[in-house]
Amino acid sequence: MTCFVSHTTIDAHNAYELSEWWKRLLGYEDIPDDPNEPGHEECMIRDPQTGHQLLFIEVPDEKVAKNRIHLDLRPREGTRDEEIERVRALGATELSDHRGQYGPGSGWVVFADPEGNEFCILRSVPELG
Repeated sequence: MTCFVSHTTIDAHNAYELSEWWKRLLGYEDIPDDPNEPGHEECMIRDPQTGHQLLFIEVPDEKVAKNRIHLDLRPREGTRDEEIERVRALGATELSDHRGQYGPGSGWVVFADPEGNEFCILRSVPELG
C-alpha cells in the first residue's frame, strides 16, 4: 500500500492575498465550486492543466528560517531568464542567483514570495537540451 500527494500546503498570514499572488505566478485557478474570497482562512488553487493543488492556510507564526521544502518551477513557455524577469515584475524577492554555477546555461535563481516562502526558477525543458 502507498499514498499520494493530495496537495501542497503553504502557511500564510493572509491566505487570500498569497493565493492570489501564486495564481498570477503559476497560472492556477480557484476550485470552481469553492472560490476564494478575502477573509478566507484557507484558500485552495489548482493547475488547470495537471490538477496539482496548493492550499494556503492562515497561521499566526512568523517564518523564522529557511524552508525545509520548497517548489522548483520550470517555465511553461520561454526561457528561465525570461521567467526570472516576469517573477521579479510580480514582486518576488531574489534571494540568490546560481545561474552558471555548473557551466554556461546551468543553474537556477532562488526567490521568496511576498510572505517569505522560497521557490526556485529552473531552466525550461527545451533549455535542458
